[in-house]
Amino acid sequence: TRFFTLIKTYPNSQFSTIVDNYKTVGIFSEIAASLKIKVSLWLDINNGMDRSGIEPGKKALELYQSIHKNPNLLAKGFHVYDGHIHDSNIDERTKVCNKDFEQVIKLKIDLKKLGIKIENIVAGGTPTFPIHTKRKNIETSPGTPLLWDEGYGSCYKDLDFLPAAVLLTKIVSKPKSDLNCFDLGHKSVASEMKLPRVKFLETTNCMQISQSEEHLVVACTNENKFNIGDSAYVVPIHICPTVSKFKQVLIVVDGQITGSWEVAARDYKITI
Repeated sequence: TRFFTLIKTYPNSQFSTIVDNYKTVGIFSEIAASLKIKVSLWLDINNGMDRSGIEPGKKALELYQSIHKNPNLLAKGFHVYDGHIHDSNIDERTKVCNKDFEQVIKLKIDLKKLGIKIENIVAGGTPTFPIHTKRKNIETSPGTPLLWDEGYGSCYKDLDFLPAAVLLTKIVSKPKSDLNCFDLGHKSVASEMKLPRVKFLETTNCMQISQSEEHLVVACTNENKFNIGDSAYVVPIHICPTVSKFKQVLIVVDGQITGSWEVAARDYKITI
């Protein structure tokens, strides 16, 4: 229902969404018919991620056929997110990516034999988008390169992006001579992965040993270098869920704050 409200509210924008089952397709079709409009649907393909989507094969072929034949729907193509591919080596990553994409290509060919041409495929995340760009008629969908982070930066050396988002933190306590407590807890940086959670840009010989809501405790061998109140810049390991922890981010150009961006994703209230 919200999808159709968005279409009505913003008539100058084009909306589409992904589906992977008959129930959802049926609901879209019923509402579209009642409003006398057509809606654009992509078939979400599961080629190894096992999070959402339908596996490429007979069932996927039949489901796409049903969308294509439905007078209330527009079949846009495939959506194939392969976020399960994490090989650091680009050659190995390419090998795995191409292998997992073989069934997607086969599905496309099988549909073409039935007279259904797949015009568009949206494929890949950040690690695999360079591989998919070498295919014809593929739209890639990397997200992390916009701001970048240390998680991908340290893992994928072939992706030569610069981090554009840093956090400012301070030492608020020294519970022991070699321990420094920063005000960088779960509320400030993404914490769904194992430690470390950030990369310190100017600090060496340190190990992140614990994190709680408000605090990040770091053990440093060069203990005399740090004092309560000292500041540090850090790059998040995972930037995506870190951004939504802040109401706004400051824009810095040549060392000067020049403005700010509102973080709209922080507002979880659905107004439409």
